[in-house]
Amino acid sequence: MVKVNLSGCSSFVSQAAYDAISTDALAAFDTLMGGNGAGNDFLGWKTLPSQVPDSLIAEFEAIRDDWKFKGIDLVVVIGIGGSYLGARCAIEALSHSFASLMGGKKDAPAVVFAGNSLSEEYLAELMDLVAGRNTACIVISKSGTTTEPAVAFRVVKQAIEQRYADAAERIIAITDAKKGALKTLATQEGYKTFVVPDNVGGRFSVLTPVGLLPILLAGFDVRRMLEGAREMQLALQERSMENPAVKYAAMRNLLYKEYGKTIEILVSYNPKFQYLGEWWKQLYGESEGKDGKGIFPASVNFTTDLHSMGQFIQDGNRILFETVVNVENSNREVTIGLDSQNLDQLNYLAGRRVEHCNAMAMLGTKLAHIDGGVPQIEVSVERIDAFNLGGLFYFFEFACGVSAYLLGVNPFNQPGVEAYKKNMFALLGKPGYEEQGAVLRERLG
Repeated sequence: MVKVNLSGCSSFVSQAAYDAISTDALAAFDTLMGGNGAGNDFLGWKTLPSQVPDSLIAEFEAIRDDWKFKGIDLVVVIGIGGSYLGARCAIEALSHSFASLMGGKKDAPAVVFAGNSLSEEYLAELMDLVAGRNTACIVISKSGTTTEPAVAFRVVKQAIEQRYADAAERIIAITDAKKGALKTLATQEGYKTFVVPDNVGGRFSVLTPVGLLPILLAGFDVRRMLEGAREMQLALQERSMENPAVKYAAMRNLLYKEYGKTIEILVSYNPKFQYLGEWWKQLYGESEGKDGKGIFPASVNFTTDLHSMGQFIQDGNRILFETVVNVENSNREVTIGLDSQNLDQLNYLAGRRVEHCNAMAMLGTKLAHIDGGVPQIEVSVERIDAFNLGGLFYFFEFACGVSAYLLGVNPFNQPGVEAYKKNMFALLGKPGYEEQGAVLRERLG
């Protein structure tokens, strides 16, 4: 169960202001629950945890077993934005930190990601890896024409086709049910396909095949992840300011609207959550950053970034607040030993667990940052495992819907994403963009 603690904001906001925004927050909750707000044709994610059939997971397991029989030890997942961030977040969080140096996870292929940039060097180095491994591919795109994943898929597909007689059995497409270039190609070539639901946007898709299949192939328990999400789905039905998602949405909007806090920093004290920050930034940035509104989402990893960003957070422009994701229990234990010389002056910590030091660093940083003018929201989970990660995914998704409606924007569109694409197509010489290309090249000199 995700818990939200607002005590780190109490010295910054008045009770009257919080009470006032609570009325609006509950109205935003009603809009989300009633399905009558802007973008309401993209609310399929709300019931996903309780609607994913076990038969779908069984299909994923059959693919896992077939690819294991073929000796496949590398799966390239091709996608951008929500088509890869959720899966990468989960795999990074649940994996051994040094899995790649220890031969990977037992009985599971290495899962790597492509199609999330146009870096030629990255793609070339990926192909170095593909050349030496027994490779399969998952390509994720509703249209099949998004430039970054389409370029990567063309390169990876051709390599697979050149090397393997059973190439079509090594490629899975997760795409639209009926239309699009990728759907057409998958039908022509006989690829196994799974559907990106029409009513689920990419940044809300981690609990669809988009996220679940790569996570399962990497060796992790997606049934348990869905259990955690189902528990959170039930918990967030309550129309109350004790609802953790409503509390979080209300406070972040209050800090933004009334107190000028325009930047939210997601903080973790465990490096396994680095990609939670990346997934969260897309979720909130793309959902709320429109119509000239929105809190800018950033992320840091403490205590590491206390030695880089800590100075700005403590003493810089007072336009930010922190949301700390607190993991209450570590899955491993390391105890600090006694040293006879004590040259490092750490004997006072002898017998203590390293996690105790981490917890005290978190508390000390909280007090310092509050004293420095930085409000802090705390979001707590029991530990990093599939169950709690599923709950955390659903919590942030639900809170995002409430928060965006409270802000007064459509949480489920992304009109600004198209601007760079049109310019890129014109400069690349895509048919139909010739006139715009000439204008842009003139502007660029």
